[in-house]
Amino acid sequence: MKIKPLIIGNLVAKIPIIQGGMGVGVSLSNLAGNVAKQGGIGVISAAHPGYTEEDFEKNTLEANLRGLSKHIKKAKEISSTGIIGVNIMVAINNYAEHVKAAITAGADLIISGAGLPLKLPEITKGSSIKIAPIVSSRKAVKVILNYWKKHSNRTADAVIIEGPEAGGHIGFKADNINNEISNFDKNVLDIMEEVKLFEKEFNTKIPIIVAGGIFNHEDMIKYLNLGANGIQVATKFVATKECDAHYNFKKAYVNCKKEDIKLTISPVGMPGRAIKNKFLEKLEKGRIKIDKCYNCLIPCNPSSTPYCITSALINAVKGDIDNGLIFCGSNAYKINKISTVKEVIDELMGK
Repeated sequence: MKIKPLIIGNLVAKIPIIQGGMGVGVSLSNLAGNVAKQGGIGVISAAHPGYTEEDFEKNTLEANLRGLSKHIKKAKEISSTGIIGVNIMVAINNYAEHVKAAITAGADLIISGAGLPLKLPEITKGSSIKIAPIVSSRKAVKVILNYWKKHSNRTADAVIIEGPEAGGHIGFKADNINNEISNFDKNVLDIMEEVKLFEKEFNTKIPIIVAGGIFNHEDMIKYLNLGANGIQVATKFVATKECDAHYNFKKAYVNCKKEDIKLTISPVGMPGRAIKNKFLEKLEKGRIKIDKCYNCLIPCNPSSTPYCITSALINAVKGDIDNGLIFCGSNAYKINKISTVKEVIDELMGK
């Protein structure tokens, strides 16, 4: 099968692979820049990209906006002419400020999920940045695209369909995961059918990218044959030399077994998939005391949330895997070595 480039408006990725955004700090400039350098689309996570800035604890928002800008510019330098996207969760506080910072710094694409990005076209109006919602159902894409049509007279530049085997926050109920996994391919076709209605109405092409549990060349070909224009992969890029996470974080992927991958609770009200460790064992026994609130997530209430997700993710990405939350996709156990971005891309492309 001849694999075509992924075309999003005037953006052309010769390799139809988007590297999924992973926060906190797992996909920053080094990973995103190197994926884009290889011809894919590299994505920086806007979840606390300034966590290493000196004033992060005192001026969290300013540090994050500054960090985001720095990482976009650095990724652009690494990739030369590559495509750099930013994943911005709807659930974060100061959503609009992060979107504007990404535009100002020169990002090419904003990918947005963890909620419905209804206001995204209004915030990006007047810029050339491309916008792509992450959806997990036909209903969600219909709501988003109808809202964009009514309020901004525009549609998506691409749509990312994320399935229930994804890492981190997943947009499905925990008690229905197995059923969702079984029905995912039908779900993809249903969403494609809905998107075609908007393509016809706006006389434009809206590429479909499938995400969640995609691990090898066969998975990629399966979804391209189903009608997708590209895939989004995150987990497989963690155990690479270029990934921005600490070596201990990468080794947790290499060392984990299938039975170590668990669904856990998240302060945003969605289940999350992570590697079982001492932190998750502690969480099973009850609430973990919160010393500081970073005011990061809209749905999070420090007085009732089971733990601070920011602290847990920062601990993990810095290498303290006993006291951190190690988000991963369902296939993390299949990783048995630390490789390179080029090797991952070559394997996905069937080289």
